[in-house]
Amino acid sequence: MPTAILTGQPVPGSSIEGDLRSLGFDVRTAADTTEAETLLAAVPGDQRVAVVDARFVGHPHALRLGLTDPRFPLAAVPGAVTAQPAGRQALTRAVAREHSAGGGTTLLDNLADRVVTALDADGCAVHRPELGSLVATVPADPQARNEARQAVAAVDDEAVRLKSAVKSRDGFFTTHFISPYSRYIARWCARHGLTPNQVTTASLLTALIAAGSAATGTRAGYVVAGVLLLCSFVLDCVDGQIARYALKYSTLGAWLDATFDRAKEYAYYAGLALGAARSGDDVWALALGAMILQTCRHVVDFSFTEANHDATANTSPTAALSDKLDSVGWTVWLRRMIVLPIGERWAMIAVLTAATTPRITFYVLLVGCAFAATYTTAGRVLRSLTRKARRTDRAAQALTDLADNGPIASFVARVNPGRPDAPLLIALAGTAVLAVSLFSGFAWAPVAGAFVYAVTAGQALSRPLKGSLDWLVPPVFRAAEYCTVLILAAKAEVNGALPAAFGLVAAVAYHHYDTVYRIRGNAGAPPAWLVRAIGGHEGRTLLVTVLAAALTASQFTVALTVLAVAVALLVLVESIRFWVSAGAPAVHDEGEPA
Repeated sequence: MPTAILTGQPVPGSSIEGDLRSLGFDVRTAADTTEAETLLAAVPGDQRVAVVDARFVGHPHALRLGLTDPRFPLAAVPGAVTAQPAGRQALTRAVAREHSAGGGTTLLDNLADRVVTALDADGCAVHRPELGSLVATVPADPQARNEARQAVAAVDDEAVRLKSAVKSRDGFFTTHFISPYSRYIARWCARHGLTPNQVTTASLLTALIAAGSAATGTRAGYVVAGVLLLCSFVLDCVDGQIARYALKYSTLGAWLDATFDRAKEYAYYAGLALGAARSGDDVWALALGAMILQTCRHVVDFSFTEANHDATANTSPTAALSDKLDSVGWTVWLRRMIVLPIGERWAMIAVLTAATTPRITFYVLLVGCAFAATYTTAGRVLRSLTRKARRTDRAAQALTDLADNGPIASFVARVNPGRPDAPLLIALAGTAVLAVSLFSGFAWAPVAGAFVYAVTAGQALSRPLKGSLDWLVPPVFRAAEYCTVLILAAKAEVNGALPAAFGLVAAVAYHHYDTVYRIRGNAGAPPAWLVRAIGGHEGRTLLVTVLAAALTASQFTVALTVLAVAVALLVLVESIRFWVSAGAPAVHDEGEPA
């Protein structure tokens, strides 16, 4: 049980002890800094501890935000500071310093706030939640206390808590058609003991049932599939809202939330393709194309974000114009809608599934996603060309990890004497050679093209990716690998080749998403042995071209299936091992992903 150390005796009528106990704290009282330091040392090192001024006046939810969020080692609100085990040593040092400075005689001079100041001086990262209209203060006299209590009474704590359960930035469809009621579902779930992970799992199961309904190939099945897909999205919103409402964040929940969205969407694509096949329409190429386009869109987003995560002088006229447009209300929603985020996209897919055919659904999806990808990528290219940002070593390393170079490219990068200055141009040149070879008409030409592609991949990463447009290198590699699998499977012209290719790209895409979320959690890339074992992007591309040239169409289909299963097993086992381990980061996206 976490422990809260009250510094001094609460004033008559104060609810601070009850509020802390309602949040799960064991409350103890210290009369001076000596006793506070003693009580702090007595709390087991693997438990959360908080130091709270006994004169604190504020909303219970302000204390909840400041003292119970599991994502931050150190956190504070006015009058209270807390530390989890990772921040315990820093808190202990700060309290000891204040004890020495004060002579151990008094706690009346805002010990909690002074400790926070000491932590800041030590360079410790102390999280301070946005309180908005919530009150959190330490009144200096009875009049100020009375005014603070009136301010507390004037604000509905539960209404603020319920409002804060919704993301601060969401798409138009989610904001206006889901969140107005999903927040109440989230509160009901939280009050009845349901966890975010349970709701996340329910969302996945609902989406899988939707995919199964679509796979029936009947109009009734398509209608049910569309309805269930929307229900799955509602649950997908609810799980995050529970986490924010109850502050029930977890590493496992972060991993589930990060991966299940893609699993649900791509499984639904497969269900649509299976349903179309039952009606005699082969749309597997469209389903795979939609998955490739969507994944490449995400890689563009991730690469651009990581490239500019901590860049200095990170401004541009384009960004200023974008900020100016955001000041005009209607343009904000228009710009959020045209990028086709998950809410708008799933709503569109659900309606089209129920009302039309899988082929039409995929055509509209491909056109919409292509337009959105063009719009967002063009804007980011303009920003990159007009800003004078200086990319850091961390950003360059993140881009290198996202590139996913395997043994062949890594060897070329080590021995390459040229150290070229244009990584993106080299990557584009290698990709162009590969593309031409795929359509050359010669059986072994793709193998030669893939070999050139592997060499240029190594040359592109022979020096840090710090150029203004070098963040485009990972998306180029993703498009090259995925499209190679699509084209060769389509050219095989046998039943099962495209579904096998779909499975292979899905397994590889999972690996790339897993890489992204490890980097976002500052955990680095997946282990080198895993990247070597699955060949890297250039190794897989070369292997697929060799298999296509050396085997018959039927044998190639079997080989793709075996390769898909092997890659899926390796990446899933390692990913699960990592994300359920104690050292995995808690990664939570507060913006709506594309």
